[in-house]
Amino acid sequence: MSIWDLDKLLLFIAFVIPGFISIKVYELIVPSVTRDSSKQLIDAIAYSCINYALLIWPILEIEASSIRVTHPTGYKLFYLLVLFVFPVVWVVLWRWARGLELIQRNLPHPTGKPWDYVFSQRQWYWVVVTLKDGRQVAGKYGRNSFSSSSPAPEQIYLEETWVINEDGGFERPRVSTAGTIILADQIATLELFQYSE
Repeated sequence: MSIWDLDKLLLFIAFVIPGFISIKVYELIVPSVTRDSSKQLIDAIAYSCINYALLIWPILEIEASSIRVTHPTGYKLFYLLVLFVFPVVWVVLWRWARGLELIQRNLPHPTGKPWDYVFSQRQWYWVVVTLKDGRQVAGKYGRNSFSSSSPAPEQIYLEETWVINEDGGFERPRVSTAGTIILADQIATLELFQYSE
């Protein structure tokens, strides 16, 4: 008996691949701690079973019909959708539902950290970062700025660094600034202001 026997390979494809696709797509669209793939096997099988449970009526209808014989290409296309497309559709729908206020009252927010929540909205801000040593760095978080997302440690790149005036306001851009990168272990607080020119 070989692991490459056709029946074992088909079982693997049917009960691991759809769940694995769902897991990887979810990790792409929701910042989270990435787990080792070998530790996700049970989850992948469970998500594959959920995929089939949600699609049980179309699967039963297809199998009860003569489509396999009359339209073999359509039959194969249906199962390609079941294996590779619907696992992505369920993740997108689940992510959308998790964002609804009704669901959020009963479940934790899908985004684990405020950092990821704020910067995932891709808004522009005026930013004042207070470092642990008390110094402040001010700048513009705009189109060319960047912030890390989970599971990476928090870091921020401000595309413009600004001089802070005596009142704590933004006076002018620093001369020849190309921005600044601030590492998480240096940040005490990060204050955001609505962006306006």
